[in-house]
Amino acid sequence: MSKILSIHRRHVLSGLIAAPAVLTFSRPGAAQAATTLKISHQFPGGTIEQGDFRDRLVRILGREVEKRTSGSLKFEIYANSSLMKTNAQFSAMRKGALDMSLYPIAYAGGEVHACNIGLMPCLVSSYEQGARWKNSDIGKAFTKIVEDKGIKIISWIWQAGGVASRRAQPVLMPDDVKGMKIRGGSREMDLMFTAAGGQVSTMPSNEIYIGMQTGALESAVTSSTSIISFRLEELAKSLTAARKGSFWFMLEPVLMSKAIFDSLKPDQQKAILDVGAEMEGWATAEARKDDEEVAKVYQAKGVQVSDLSDANLAAWRKIAEESAWKDFAAKSTEAAELLKLARAVA
Repeated sequence: MSKILSIHRRHVLSGLIAAPAVLTFSRPGAAQAATTLKISHQFPGGTIEQGDFRDRLVRILGREVEKRTSGSLKFEIYANSSLMKTNAQFSAMRKGALDMSLYPIAYAGGEVHACNIGLMPCLVSSYEQGARWKNSDIGKAFTKIVEDKGIKIISWIWQAGGVASRRAQPVLMPDDVKGMKIRGGSREMDLMFTAAGGQVSTMPSNEIYIGMQTGALESAVTSSTSIISFRLEELAKSLTAARKGSFWFMLEPVLMSKAIFDSLKPDQQKAILDVGAEMEGWATAEARKDDEEVAKVYQAKGVQVSDLSDANLAAWRKIAEESAWKDFAAKSTEAAELLKLARAVA
């Protein structure tokens, strides 16, 4: 078991753009300088052993890459969007101003339209289906698009999501969101909820708590892990869990600035890609655990917990196809082809 990577936290003004790939020189007589890479994400911080699994994942990744590169690569982890605001991270990586992030890919949909497919309602219905994207035609096409935009995918991570609501009536059927102030998590999810009669509100998941607390939101859809980590059980009266199926599966990968990746030595690149791939199975197992754990956490707080049935999911898919899918494909021939390739993954 390798020694736990020492993570250095810095107090940085919100929204500050970090200098990428900072060179940290070793003591006199050392063979070479170490390159320090900054990893930013929006989720609560913890340790390698405890906390939100997405924060643990990047810490483990950093530790293992440091080990495999004999210390020539080191990592600093910035949780809670402490380095820069959530929505700024994708653009910063494209410019080479941020090294890495574990980032909900659909947040970048306004900047790169293709990224919206990473949270398309009812398109991915299981972890197994999502995992097949990476090596299927959809994964190859999507990889090329984001690489052309300056982003390298290091780990393909999928998460299922549920609905935390301040209403006692759980969100199960489309009619349940009529008139409801709801957060979907992506442009395409919002289109589906709008078609169902909901009043959508856009915000990153780390702002959901305050949104529900102030009444700006009545309900929010996000990953099971975020529903736990952001303590929404303190406000919710009902939970629609993802443990038996969900209309919400998000691609939430570890991303890296392609400019920074390309600047590294081949052995360093290989270490990052190898560890990134190895973390994918671990991440899926942790996400599945949280799909079960979230129900226990909420039941312990007296929150009503419900599951989606096949009939519920079929009703949502009908609306999704007529709204979000149709709108996405109509944007460009590229988008239409992406949707076609994604639908081909059984």
